[in-house]
Amino acid sequence: MPRITVTVDGIQYEQDVEPRLLLVHLLRERLGKTGTPVGCDTSNCGACTVLLDGKSAKSCSVLAVQADGCDVVTIEGLGANGSLHPMQQAFHEEHALQCGYCTPGMVMAAIDLLRQDPDPSEETIRQGLEGNLCRCTGYCNIVRAVRRGAQEMGQAVSRP
Repeated sequence: MPRITVTVDGIQYEQDVEPRLLLVHLLRERLGKTGTPVGCDTSNCGACTVLLDGKSAKSCSVLAVQADGCDVVTIEGLGANGSLHPMQQAFHEEHALQCGYCTPGMVMAAIDLLRQDPDPSEETIRQGLEGNLCRCTGYCNIVRAVRRGAQEMGQAVSRP
């Protein structure tokens, strides 16, 4: 059985894993990171999106052995000192969720989108999140939340 080393939310873990174990199952079942939901197991919905070496990845389509040596950030790893990340706060303030099942993946994908484009247009946001599905909302509040998160994150970067 292969042994992998992976850093998740700033903590390094060594795990013996079956070669077929998916990253999402490693995170949830072995490491207790249950904020990353299993949505579809087919990479269609994006609910399980995490940041893998800084880029969004659907953890149901990544084998744990492929994450060997990587840095993974889950929804639980975003906030600091008990505070929400600016994108999480923006989703809360803009009421960008209903059932909340897709929210972790949406937040993670939005953060990656802002890494690529810190001030995206509405069209860019919609295109950037098209791999993440929400069955409850009409996406309007999600788009507003990403715009607000972009503004807040931009302010956070420029603060001393």
